[in-house]
Amino acid sequence: MTWLEAIFSAFASPLFYKLTILSALPLVFSAIGGVFSEITGVTNIALEGIMKLGAFTAVAFTFLTGNPWVGLFLGMLSGLILAFLHAYVSIEWSANQIVSATALILIAQGVVGFLMKPVFGQEGQSDFVTKIPTVKIDAIKNIPFLGEIFGEISAFFYIAIVVIIGSWFLIYKTPLGLRMRSVGENPRAADTLGINVKGIRYFGVLMSGVLASLGGMYLALGDIGQFQEQMPAGKGFIALAAMILGNWNPIGAMWASILFGAAEAMNIQLQTLMDLPSEIKALLNLLPFVLTIIVVGGFVGKTRAPAADGVPYEKE
Repeated sequence: MTWLEAIFSAFASPLFYKLTILSALPLVFSAIGGVFSEITGVTNIALEGIMKLGAFTAVAFTFLTGNPWVGLFLGMLSGLILAFLHAYVSIEWSANQIVSATALILIAQGVVGFLMKPVFGQEGQSDFVTKIPTVKIDAIKNIPFLGEIFGEISAFFYIAIVVIIGSWFLIYKTPLGLRMRSVGENPRAADTLGINVKGIRYFGVLMSGVLASLGGMYLALGDIGQFQEQMPAGKGFIALAAMILGNWNPIGAMWASILFGAAEAMNIQLQTLMDLPSEIKALLNLLPFVLTIIVVGGFVGKTRAPAADGVPYEKE
């Protein structure tokens, strides 16, 4: 099969679109998490570390309790705690937010590496655990083409729909969202209007922790039912690119995540449909990261970050 035939076959297959959606899910959660933090003025590049700790915690407690929903709840709690550390040093101490977030990524890697053997009895990867169940809807499953995409799909897909719509509504249609955006644009003006700048920024960063951990947990509990130490393999940084390409908007972040998901799905499909040498497969695995570089390099100047993003605020 030639390259052109393989690409055409991929686009004609419902599996490609299902893979696109599933590949985009962890990015959707984490990118929208980044939106919450940055529209309140706190840069959070620690999404990668939060995803990793969330995935590890969720699988560890599912392994210990046998209940993936307990793992899911405690995974979100771990993301909340890690995000709180970032919020505290960024907001209370006015620390450099890039340095703080980088430190958190390293802390998450260190904690996970230290706990792998005590919890699972081995390094590298955990045993398989019970996954969050898929949702099967017979009425959709019987529809040609669409049924193969949406008839039976991870519960995280429906959680993502709630997160996308809920986040957009909260940010653009509620008084809280207006306060969040005003704090991210001009915290001093917001302060003079009686808005609790610190409280709003804490809320934004904590939301980023909860959502980024959900992104990591999809990889572990929604996809393969296992934790692997290389998770999330750069997806936290791709989510940051999706946030930028989406212009710090939940809907935009969703479409950008789908674009990256399509790149990943195409990579999987081409490797399945074609008999490729290992060197070419390795190059194809780089496709999402190459796309990330193109996006960051080509669109950073064309999108507009919140004016006070990354700028500490100290009340006079």
